[in-house]
Amino acid sequence: QVQLVESGGGLVQAGGSLRLSCAASGRTFSTYAVAWFRQAPGKEREFVAQNNWSGTSTRYRDSVKGRFTISRDNAKNTVYLQMNSLKPEDTAVYYCATGFKGGSDSNPRMYAYWGQGTQVTVSS
Repeated sequence: QVQLVESGGGLVQAGGSLRLSCAASGRTFSTYAVAWFRQAPGKEREFVAQNNWSGTSTRYRDSVKGRFTISRDNAKNTVYLQMNSLKPEDTAVYYCATGFKGGSDSNPRMYAYWGQGTQVTVSS
């Protein structure tokens, strides 16, 4: 069992930055890939970024490439999402997820454990 708690969301102007954190409990966290998803009002939850258990392999959705960076510190059981050059269209609740079950890693149904989410609002 893994429990995830996100933090770091807030209100920021377009062009600004935020760093989200996802703190995990559970001794096996360091063996899991971790992903960030987001969900805007009235829209489906969408994949944002993922890294593997060691953080050596990462993947991003096209719209955040070059602006967002996912990283992790397994000693602290924490995964980060550094978000730079934020745009109003990045506004959403951001979730971290782990416990990948197989299949497409962009499919939120393929993750067993989720945090409660943190709100990111980017004003124009």
